[in-house]
Amino acid sequence: NGPVCLECPTGSGKTVSLLSVIVSYQLAHPESTGKLVYCCRTVGEIGKTIEELRGVIAYRDSELGIDAPKTLALSLSARSNLCVHPEVSSKRGRHQVDALCRGMTASWQRELGREGGANLCDFYEGFEKEGRDEEIYGIYSIQDLKEYGVKHGYCPYFLARKAVQSANIVVYSYQYMLNQRIASKVSRHIPDNSIIVFDEAHNIDDVCIEAFSIELDRRIVESSSRNIFQLQKAIKKTKAEDAQRLQEEYANLLAGLAPDAPNGEEEGDGTADPPADPLLPADVIEEALPAEMRDADEYLGMVRKWVDYVRGRLQIQQLSSSDPNTFLQRVLDTTKPDPVALRFFRRSLNSLYSTLQITAIDQFMPLTTLCDFASLVSHYSKGFKIIIEPYDERTPNIPDPLLTFACLDASLAMSPVISKFKRVVITSGTLSPLTMIPKLLGFQPVISKSLTTTLTRQNVMPLVVSRGSDQTLLSTKFQERKDMDIIRNYGQLLLRLCENVPDGVVAFFVSYSYMESIVSVWNSMGLINQILKHKLVFVETADIKETSIALDNFRKACDCGRGGVFLSVARGKVSEGIDFNNHYGRAVVLFGIPYIYTESKILKARLEFLKENHRVREGDFLTFDAMRTAAQCLGRVIRGKGDYGIMVLADRRYARADKRTKLPQWIQQYMSPNELNLSTEGAVHISSKFLREMAQPIERNAQLGVSLWTQADVEAQSTSRPPVRRRVATAEENILRT
Repeated sequence: NGPVCLECPTGSGKTVSLLSVIVSYQLAHPESTGKLVYCCRTVGEIGKTIEELRGVIAYRDSELGIDAPKTLALSLSARSNLCVHPEVSSKRGRHQVDALCRGMTASWQRELGREGGANLCDFYEGFEKEGRDEEIYGIYSIQDLKEYGVKHGYCPYFLARKAVQSANIVVYSYQYMLNQRIASKVSRHIPDNSIIVFDEAHNIDDVCIEAFSIELDRRIVESSSRNIFQLQKAIKKTKAEDAQRLQEEYANLLAGLAPDAPNGEEEGDGTADPPADPLLPADVIEEALPAEMRDADEYLGMVRKWVDYVRGRLQIQQLSSSDPNTFLQRVLDTTKPDPVALRFFRRSLNSLYSTLQITAIDQFMPLTTLCDFASLVSHYSKGFKIIIEPYDERTPNIPDPLLTFACLDASLAMSPVISKFKRVVITSGTLSPLTMIPKLLGFQPVISKSLTTTLTRQNVMPLVVSRGSDQTLLSTKFQERKDMDIIRNYGQLLLRLCENVPDGVVAFFVSYSYMESIVSVWNSMGLINQILKHKLVFVETADIKETSIALDNFRKACDCGRGGVFLSVARGKVSEGIDFNNHYGRAVVLFGIPYIYTESKILKARLEFLKENHRVREGDFLTFDAMRTAAQCLGRVIRGKGDYGIMVLADRRYARADKRTKLPQWIQQYMSPNELNLSTEGAVHISSKFLREMAQPIERNAQLGVSLWTQADVEAQSTSRPPVRRRVATAEENILRT
């Protein structure tokens, strides 16, 4: 029992290994083990995990035969990903899909629909009529759920939300576990003895911080004022129709007595916001509500004063930075609200939405955001910074104020998870150094281990290129970025790699601006034309669609034998979620060390917080962050034990021990001292030799006992138990099963 940190080599079968051992543990200890909750970063990773799980369960069931237990494993995602309603699913915006869905499924809308006064969703009506009692088993991806819903006439979203309660395995996004506003609705039924896995968790601290951070600008504040006016009109209209119902329902909600929530919120469907603010601790939520909050008009009057105060703070001409206590004291001195009342702003707003039967909550997101800000700033005194910037640094002459309520403490999101679930696994291919993540998330792991690869032959070749062909020292230090000798040598390095490496080459730069400037210089030098003689050139842009098209064409170029070089950016989409397996990535070159932008006011505040509270020095954190980003870029080319690739780190600083030792162990194990201070020609020579070796076939017998085990090898391990032999069903059992 306790949290675990595991660093596993990329492409080594980390996901399928974890699924295999945890599913087996569930089977062996059913009474003491709850669900397996597998948290992924993206929808694409959710799909990959489900496919891996499908193979694991199929193998297990084939071995157990008639004794194989019934298993339900499903993906869970947002309405926009699961909706099958023809009209609603055609909308592109997530908030728009949510609003249209609520407009068809809220309890009061359904009552109107039965009388012919509103459109209803046939799939939700089918779910309410028969789907709630539906028992399903099997492995369901997002697409599987949609197909099942269309076939049976059930809403896949609500079916999945209902099925989570009985599922053995749930695969969903980080946000469903770390963002307490979402987790309070989606994950509240998950038992404490469940096993929680965070896969690809190298940036989990950033996800935790984003869950508590808020940004406000003038547009949000002005929209909030319009939202208040809309609510006041709705209150006036409701009072004219049924003033008693308005007062009673609003009072009951504020007293903590939830009314009939739309779509069966009491069943855990989560279609309406809960009456309490889930970002605040339970003891705060249960505090007595101030008397002035019990009248809807008085409550909106307090909110208007809060909005006006924030609007005034955005009129500043100079940078402002303060902690929550200082900011709150200024609020109290100016508007004189009850500080306890501020904590209930979000709770009261949710109650008002339900009382006024508002389904298009997406239109009120600006006001909701400001009420979130009020609730958080009135409760948390540490771990946050309020930074008001009068203009964007890119356009210093144009006033564009931005207020950022910046969370600095990642443990605020992780602590509820660690305290509730005793078995939490945090894993990735890039967690080094393993002491840093537990510090940032505020826990002490019971196991912390970096695993290396056990292969018959070396499949990665990390090379540190510190000098160009003319012995110019290479680096992307800010002072040296415009050095023409360095830029020319970087271009020649890429050219020489394209000449000698077949198929796909991937190049990463430290930023978009640096990539644009260096490629422009290469083009003027004629280097791009020389590269085009050997491979086609594709470029990542900030536009996701453009990048996706470029990736598709890059793969086509590699498939047809023309070859391609893909120019991309560290911390971009390609560096985090795109795999260049097999011939798509025979070499990756990283130009420089991808340090984060150190002039950010939010980053400076976080560095100060880490130094004061966790004794993490500024340089240590910046190096850790840069090295995990670098490792993510390098790991894009290795996606299996049969894969191989060259990793070129083109910056002399990588030769230093304080940088090199921060890389994952599975990369360090192949870093020879002779390959830490190479010139361009030396790196090309070693690369060519490595590729010739990889081109040689490897016999199966050479892999036995090293990277390939037989059944006898598995059973010979000290931790292995005799396998459960499959029992063939009798004729009578077959009849009963039928």
